[in-house]
Amino acid sequence: MKYQKLLSEFEGQLETLESGNGDILFKAEKGIALVEKCIRKLQKQIVGQDFETQADEIYFFKHVKPQIFSKLIYYIRLFSIESKRPRGKDVAQVKYLQQQIDKLQTFFNDNLEFYNYYRRGAMSMDEQYFVRGNRDLRMPLESFHFLIDDQFSTCQDGTVATIMAYDMLIVYLRKEVDDLNNNMEPTKNTAMEKPSKLFWTGSKTDLIELLYALHTSKSINGGTVDIKEMASHFEYFYNVDLGNYYHTFIDIRSRKSSRTRFLERLIEMLNQRMESLEE
Repeated sequence: MKYQKLLSEFEGQLETLESGNGDILFKAEKGIALVEKCIRKLQKQIVGQDFETQADEIYFFKHVKPQIFSKLIYYIRLFSIESKRPRGKDVAQVKYLQQQIDKLQTFFNDNLEFYNYYRRGAMSMDEQYFVRGNRDLRMPLESFHFLIDDQFSTCQDGTVATIMAYDMLIVYLRKEVDDLNNNMEPTKNTAMEKPSKLFWTGSKTDLIELLYALHTSKSINGGTVDIKEMASHFEYFYNVDLGNYYHTFIDIRSRKSSRTRFLERLIEMLNQRMESLEE
């Protein structure tokens, strides 16, 4: 599609920003500027243009635009939360961050009907929700100026973007809370005696997909180990820095097809190996 090149460039710029140095407020400010620039370019490509089919229009406003617009909501809310974050004791910060999480979760409760529709992957109301010209009174909270243009918005694409943004924010805030709580706990000596000689040579995203699969299966310590401890073990054992694996998991969840592509590839390759041994 005509906007794919623009989206690829945007994703690369955002990845560079997230992996670079700088405090969180700098990243949020820079992120806002990047997203606004991308949205304006995307808006020029879409406004006044007809999609080839209604299915294409629904896909754009249900999946493509929210993927970008959610980043704007995310960075604006992140900047607001972090700029007001108390700089005192860890206990005060945990209390503040938890309050922010509760506020974000209130949005899901206030939009429960649509939230459940979107989460279960329903499609019966897509023509009403994601086709231009079908307006209703249930406008999303994030009524930025981009939503004024009826040619670049539908009645619920902003709500999808807000759901995605708040998912990312809650993940970020919970990680911050976990880090602060760990700082308040006595230091545990979890280092291994000898460094591992193994190196992960696949993609970090693949390893994170495997990490979450193992954690979800409760195959390690009967499911009592937390994701952070497992991630630290993987990083040490395979000599790899997983970076912000919480955010990567959000990206994995946002895949439009085959969200478990690495696990599926493992199954396929193992089956091929066993079949070759039987020949």
